[in-house]
Amino acid sequence: MTRFFALLGATMMMATSALADACADRATVVASLESDFSEQLAMGGLQNTEPFETVFEIWASEETGTFTVLLTNPDGTSCIVAAGTEFFSRQIGSAPASSKS
Repeated sequence: MTRFFALLGATMMMATSALADACADRATVVASLESDFSEQLAMGGLQNTEPFETVFEIWASEETGTFTVLLTNPDGTSCIVAAGTEFFSRQIGSAPASSKS
């Protein structure tokens, strides 16, 4: 699991520069995710990167199936680093669903 979050963090850091135009004040970004996409905070955590720590969050909508990954800097600026469709979740530690028919 630690490796997963390390890879996710590296991917998000690379995506941050590619999506630099997708940054705004966190309150503005969150308001848009809630009103435009019916997304709610699904999970998050603290990413300890240099030169400062950032908060990563995954916002998702069970209704629409969309998701958005945000990175928020200490100054309150949030950047969208990934977004997509077909969101799913599962409880940590549970076995993945079987693909047998």
